Amino acid sequence: MIIARSPLRISLGGGGTDLPSYYREHGGGFLIAAAIDKYVYVTVLRPFVEGIFLKYSQLEHVASVSEVRHRIIREALSLMDLKTPQIEITTLADIPSGTGLGSSGSFTTALLKALYAHRRQLLLPHDLARMACHVEIERLGEPIGKQDQYIAAYGGLTCFSFKPDDTVEAVPLAIPIEDLFELEDRLLLFFTGYTRNAGELLKDQHVRSQKRDSEMLDNLHYVKDLGQRSRAALERGDVQAFGRMMHEHWENKKRRSGGMSNPRIDHCYQVGLDNGAIGGKLVGAGGGGFLMFLADDRSRLRKAMHREGLEELRFGFDFEGSKVVLS
Repeated sequence: MIIARSPLRISLGGGGTDLPSYYREHGGGFLIAAAIDKYVYVTVLRPFVEGIFLKYSQLEHVASVSEVRHRIIREALSLMDLKTPQIEITTLADIPSGTGLGSSGSFTTALLKALYAHRRQLLLPHDLARMACHVEIERLGEPIGKQDQYIAAYGGLTCFSFKPDDTVEAVPLAIPIEDLFELEDRLLLFFTGYTRNAGELLKDQHVRSQKRDSEMLDNLHYVKDLGQRSRAALERGDVQAFGRMMHEHWENKKRRSGGMSNPRIDHCYQVGLDNGAIGGKLVGAGGGGFLMFLADDRSRLRKAMHREGLEELRFGFDFEGSKVVLS
């Protein structure tokens, strides 16, 4: 049996500039992402009988790859070129999908990591991320970016530059260690109660970017610059300035789409600002999932969110990325 896991992630700045519709035409994209210690797990084993056995939110038992209903598993298995399928795949996750933490990219990287380990083949982080993007963006045609696959593969707090020629440069965020611990302590996540499919929001951004919608492009240019300014603040150890930039990022992000927020989320966000948060934003494409705050007063903020009925997700950073945990 092979068990592989990939971390989920939070975005620290520049999110949205990792879509090909933006970075290919506008000098590249840039963002900072952080892997967290919440995971998607994939197990792969060889059963005693022929066939493909899948256990996720549904059960599947089919004879050939083409019959697999789960789109990502089907495309990943087709890459493996199985002659006589005899494989069982099971998936588990610490956090459900649709919550803005990059679960799809984490699942795809964990799946590929497990499948290659099952064949006793090594996949390095860059190759793993590139292959996961190939499955989701090119083979399945999803209108998504690349940050989820890359941060899941690499782990840590990482700066990604997305080049117009589709290459990706990954560089660790050079944050002083004491400021890293401070950042980890002061970032808090609270579940809004809303789950959503990010596809529609990202499809809107993709289409408007392709049409060279000036409002959308100006917004994304601003976000890219904000991501670079966030990097500078964190690398000089100015966590307070980064918190203020989170608020600036959120105010700009809401202008990207009418579906980015709703009155309930706006209310909870304002309650956070009034009760110990310097800044914050929704993690992911928007519309639901987790509110992330940088707290000045963690106790006060936690009590305020509890009164609003929002559950906290306690987390730490992950520095291992996608890995095989049992083979």
